[in-house]
Amino acid sequence: MRTRPQPIDVLVAALTLVACLVIQTGRTGATAPGTSLLDWTAVILPCVPLLWRSQWPPAVFGAVIALIGLGGALGARTPAIFLIPLVALYAVARHRPARPAWAAVTVTILAGLVTRPGWTAFIAVSVVIVAIAVIGINQRTRQAYLTALEADRDQRARLAVADERTRIAREMHDVVAHHLTVMVALSEGAAAAPQQATPVMTQVAVTGRQALAEMRRLVGVLRDDGGRTPQPGLGQLDELIDQVRGAGLDVTLTREGQPKAWGPGAELTIFRIVQEALTNTLKHVGPGAGVQVRLAYGPDEATIDVVDDGGGRVAREPGPADRHGLIGMAERAAAYGGRVDAGPREGAGWRVHARLRIKEAV
Repeated sequence: MRTRPQPIDVLVAALTLVACLVIQTGRTGATAPGTSLLDWTAVILPCVPLLWRSQWPPAVFGAVIALIGLGGALGARTPAIFLIPLVALYAVARHRPARPAWAAVTVTILAGLVTRPGWTAFIAVSVVIVAIAVIGINQRTRQAYLTALEADRDQRARLAVADERTRIAREMHDVVAHHLTVMVALSEGAAAAPQQATPVMTQVAVTGRQALAEMRRLVGVLRDDGGRTPQPGLGQLDELIDQVRGAGLDVTLTREGQPKAWGPGAELTIFRIVQEALTNTLKHVGPGAGVQVRLAYGPDEATIDVVDDGGGRVAREPGPADRHGLIGMAERAAAYGGRVDAGPREGAGWRVHARLRIKEAV
């Protein structure tokens, strides 16, 4: 708990004391015999509690009222002291809730009645007292509002960071899962056909370097928002298809319609859904499976179908540990008002169907 007076409180107390002394001196003259030691003490002493006005406003207000009342009871003639309770009152209104502030207003007004002022003076002083309380309450409310705005801004910033981390985690999952699956498939192919090991392992190295490059790019986003490498999009789909073909999948890609200017975010979503679907086929079916990839573009939507034959085997619903890829695809589609339906086909194989409702970017 702070006990030392704050610089601003020292300044306010000093200015209040100087103002009171000027008023007191102007009333009687610097050397007027009507000004006694008690009068000067009654002006100076109530200013002392103001040194802690922002730390303990109600206590300071009570101390000021008590000291002024004591001076009046002893017969001090100090009309200048009317300024001191106003300063203490403002501190209560500025730093405490409205209820203590209005209680202090009531006490100040009632204390003024003790001096038996005329009705005109009483009303004028009461208006000043209420105005000072209103100003203090307004300042406190405004400060609370600004604090709330800052808290809201900080909260939004934290949410933005969390969203970005989630996005990067999703990207990392897609990149690592896809490239590792391709590398495993290629390695198994090399083991099964040693005479072709050299070109196959060369492709493994190429795939590994691609994975490292994409991971460095994603990690770089965490370090620096500038100079990002462009995200993969529709222009890289052929390269993706060639990569999984090299890993042993028999992929056929068909396109219907022309994509619009949907922006990099939508293109990345389409690319990742196709990538994840092919990765799942390579992981759960293996090389030799036949896959049909169909992309259909409408005026404000895109439809993605990835269907595999399962290598002649009946597909089963994945367990909770294997659903991360499906969840990621669903989250990506939901960001564009779409959905993903994935499940076993009748007979054999697996089907992924996604529809994104995308409005052309302006």
